[in-house]
Amino acid sequence: MIAITNATIWDGRGTTLENHVIFIKNGVFEGIESEANIPGEYIVINAKGKIITPGLIDVHTHLGVSEEGVGHEGADFNEISHPVTPQIRSLDGINPMEIGFADARKAGVTTVQVMPGSANVIGGEMVVLKTVGTIVDEMVIKSPSGMKAATGENPKRFHGVKGKMPVTRMGVAALIREKLIETQNYINNENKERKLDLENMAKVIKKEIPLRVHAHRADDILTVLRIKREFDIDVTIEHCTEGHHIADYIAKHDVRVSVGPTMSTRSKVELKDKGWSTIKALMDAGVPCSITTDHPVVGIEYLVTSAIHAIRNGITEQQALQAITFDAAKHLGVDDRVGSIAPNKDADFVIWSGNPFNLRGKVEKVFINGEIVN
Repeated sequence: MIAITNATIWDGRGTTLENHVIFIKNGVFEGIESEANIPGEYIVINAKGKIITPGLIDVHTHLGVSEEGVGHEGADFNEISHPVTPQIRSLDGINPMEIGFADARKAGVTTVQVMPGSANVIGGEMVVLKTVGTIVDEMVIKSPSGMKAATGENPKRFHGVKGKMPVTRMGVAALIREKLIETQNYINNENKERKLDLENMAKVIKKEIPLRVHAHRADDILTVLRIKREFDIDVTIEHCTEGHHIADYIAKHDVRVSVGPTMSTRSKVELKDKGWSTIKALMDAGVPCSITTDHPVVGIEYLVTSAIHAIRNGITEQQALQAITFDAAKHLGVDDRVGSIAPNKDADFVIWSGNPFNLRGKVEKVFINGEIVN
């Protein structure tokens, strides 16, 4: 049991609390009080002069399935043997010993979503997990947390160059529709035999999980929204690089978006119009927005740095914090457990030496489930 005193708390939901005591018991926040007597059995940590935030969340990563510095042996994120692979699960490819998890903890990132890559039109199931542990099953918060899909250049490059569908953006959209229709028929067939790919896709049709779609260009985003309307499914837009061009239109469709990895280079045509103003434009239009590194495209240790750039380009510090805490948790559907400092939520939090959005501010302690992990 821990009591943290004299704390300045940024709770992740837009509220700042000064000189409060945080009580932690059995891995959750037991209470947050302005004046409190601390029982003798609590270990006391004095946080005077520090800022405490929720543990940070990156909603779109390939941690553990794309191992840094390993090469082919650690590349387990793209099953490119077929353009449509909803039967695979990122959970089965994660190496929890991968160094990226340690980098995440050092940077205050306590929760991540790990997903397949974007080589395939439909790439497989993803999972949300904590960044500490050696047994991946014990790190899981939510599995599955979504079904990966991808539009644009990537599936064309990986499969179209082989003369296989999809060769065009039309082909990408057609393959998504075909699989959704096949899934609808499967659900309605009372005498069906089990098929893993369709069982997984049925979770999308039944709105048990969203289709999370890699879409950079505005026209690809529009295709995703068109398919959402046609099949009445839940979707999120992943990357949303040109979202600033159509922000008001996106806002009409009740979708959440993740923006990033904006710190990366313009490595392909789809990224020619990337910029930090995208986040502000989406937020101004009322689109719920998270910030991502797309680790390892940008190292997960630069999640806060990405938020700082967004602040420099017009969003507030509280908007930036929510984009990597509470709004990120809502993007993943795990806000009942993480993303804010509140009673009965998991005690995942960071003690900073000062303002986390000043590059001089340092991560001093990181807690996951009420235990110090860094």
